[in-house]
Amino acid sequence: MLKIEAVSEQSLIVYFGDTIDEAIAANVNRAIFQVRRELDDVVTDIVPSYNSMLVCFDLNQTDRFDIIKRIKHALASNAEGLSDSSDNVVIEIPVYYGEEVALDMADVCEKTTLDAETVIKLHSERQYRVYAIGFSPGFAYLGSLDDAIVMPRKSTPRLKVPTGSVGLADNQTAIYPSSTPGGWQIIGRTPLSMLDWESRNLARVNVGNRVKFCPIDKQEFLAQGGVLNDSEGK
Repeated sequence: MLKIEAVSEQSLIVYFGDTIDEAIAANVNRAIFQVRRELDDVVTDIVPSYNSMLVCFDLNQTDRFDIIKRIKHALASNAEGLSDSSDNVVIEIPVYYGEEVALDMADVCEKTTLDAETVIKLHSERQYRVYAIGFSPGFAYLGSLDDAIVMPRKSTPRLKVPTGSVGLADNQTAIYPSSTPGGWQIIGRTPLSMLDWESRNLARVNVGNRVKFCPIDKQEFLAQGGVLNDSEGK
């Protein structure tokens, strides 16, 4: 399913489906490069999401009717062999799952009827696709969780979630790149900074990348610059 809708005078959104799906996400990722390859002279920005991409364009170079026609032509072009290496990039993220930082682990264990060791194992044994980056700079939405640890958001969000917190919400997991309000169920924390000020999108990870969480102990967490003070997340 391909649907194109205007968002503003200088932007439109291209829908590839209406579900969170690996195949649809791959189509979005491939389409980004098809459009950039064919329309680089008029496109000013592309923002991908789970099943769509927002395309911003230079109104001095084109108009809505022309760019829709050109986007359809670009997406119909031969995409064989067209990709970057993002789908093959696996980024390992160290995570400390200790009780000092796993602010909601007890609630997760209660709701799932699993012990903390099993929750950690299920969370860290698979690779997650980066479906989208949003909410705040560098905040990557990763999916999908093992069904056994799918969790609803907190009924009362925290006013501040500590930087580096790793959380669960519905069938997704994510890392808070900065201290912001949030309602995800926090089960650990990474010592790594998820913001990369040298990159184009400020994020350590890009849409299409794979993320693998690697459990570390308290000593390693502190050695890598991790901070245990969770007062801001209480």
